[in-house]
Amino acid sequence: MTAFRYVAVQQDGGNKRGLIEADTPRQARQLLRDQGMWVSELDAISAQPKRRFGASRSLGTQKLAIWTRQFATLLDAGLTIEQALAVLLEQSEDDKEKRLSAALRSEILSGSSLSQALTRQTGAFPELYRTIVAAGEESGKAGTVMQRLADYLESRAALGSKVALAFVYPAVVMSVSILVVVGLLTWVVPQMVTVFQSAKQQLPFLTVAMLWLSAAVRSWGWLMLIVAVAAGFLGWRALKQEAVRRTFDAWVLRLPLFGRFVRAGNTARLASTLAILVGSGVPLLKAMQAAVGVIGNMPLREAVQEASRQVREGMTLSRALNESKLFPPVLIHLIASGEATGRLEYMLDKAAAQQSQELENRVATFTSLLGPIMVLLMGIVVLLIVLAILLPVFEMNQLVK
Repeated sequence: MTAFRYVAVQQDGGNKRGLIEADTPRQARQLLRDQGMWVSELDAISAQPKRRFGASRSLGTQKLAIWTRQFATLLDAGLTIEQALAVLLEQSEDDKEKRLSAALRSEILSGSSLSQALTRQTGAFPELYRTIVAAGEESGKAGTVMQRLADYLESRAALGSKVALAFVYPAVVMSVSILVVVGLLTWVVPQMVTVFQSAKQQLPFLTVAMLWLSAAVRSWGWLMLIVAVAAGFLGWRALKQEAVRRTFDAWVLRLPLFGRFVRAGNTARLASTLAILVGSGVPLLKAMQAAVGVIGNMPLREAVQEASRQVREGMTLSRALNESKLFPPVLIHLIASGEATGRLEYMLDKAAAQQSQELENRVATFTSLLGPIMVLLMGIVVLLIVLAILLPVFEMNQLVK
C-alpha cells in the first residue's frame, strides 16, 4: 500500500489537500470519488521522494524529539509500528511530518524493518538515531528504546534552547548599542560640531578625532560593511577546509572562557550519547563510533576516534579518553568508577547531567555579567562622544571670561 498526496475539488466547490493510502493511483482516485471529490492532482509519496533544491528532509531537533515521543508513546500503548505510523500520519499537521510518516509506513508495509525504513530516509534521521532503533529491534525492546531516545532528544533540545536564549539579551543590547553609536557619529556629532568649526575655533584633540571617525563612518561605512560581510563569508568558507577547521577548533579550546563552554557542551553530548547507546545494548566500540558524530569540535572528535582505536586494542574507556588530556577530569573519574563497579551506563548519565549543569551555570554567569559590561562600554563610548561635543563649549566659556 502506498501513500498518495492529493488535491481534490469537493462538492461545494472548495479545494482540499490531504493524504490517502491505496494500492494504485487508480484505486486512490476511486476512493476519493466515493467520498464525493474530484481529483485534480495525485502524487505518490515514495520512500525516496524527489527533493527540491535547498530543501531539507530533516525535521530539526525539536520536531524530531516531539515526533519520537509521540511514536514511543503509541508503541508503549501496544500499537504495532505500522499502526503507530498510521496514527502519526493522521494526526500530524505538518506536511513534512506527514510525508515522512507516510514514507516510513509504506516501507514497513512492504516488509522492511523500522531501522531499514529509517536508513532509506536519507538525511531525515541521524546515524545515532538509526543505531539506537536498530539496537532496540535486536533486543526486542523497541518501545523502551524509543522512550529513551525521546528523552535524549528532548534533553538535548532543551539544553540547546537554554544556551541560545541566554545569549538573546546580550545580542539585543549589542545590536542596539551599535545602532546608537552609528546614529550619534553620523548625525549628532556633525550637527553639533559644525557650529564650532564656523567660529574658527581650534578644536580639542578628542573632538577632532571624533570628527574624523564620524567622517569615516559617513563616507566609508558602506564599504566597511561590505568588507565585514566579505570577511565573514571568506572565514566561513575557510572553515570548510579540514586543516583550517582543526586549527580554529584547537584555538577555541584554548580560550579561557569559550573553551570551557565548547568542552562542556561536547562532553555532555558524548556522555549522554554513550549512556543511551550502551544502555540500549549497543557494544561499546560501536557506540563510540556512533558518538563521534555528535561532537562538533575536531580535536575532541579525533580524540574520541583515537580512544575508540585504543579500546579496540584492549584499553579501558576511561584511560583511553584520558590519553588526550582534552576531556574534563570529572568525566574520566566517573567513567572509571562505572567501569570498576559495572555501572558504566549509570555513571555516563551522571557525567552527562554534571556537564550539562556546568554548562548551564557557566552560560548563566557569563550572560549575567555580559549585559552590565556591555552597558558600561556603551556608556563609556557615549561619554566620549558627549565630551567631544562639550569640550569646545568649555573652552569658549574660558575665552569669554
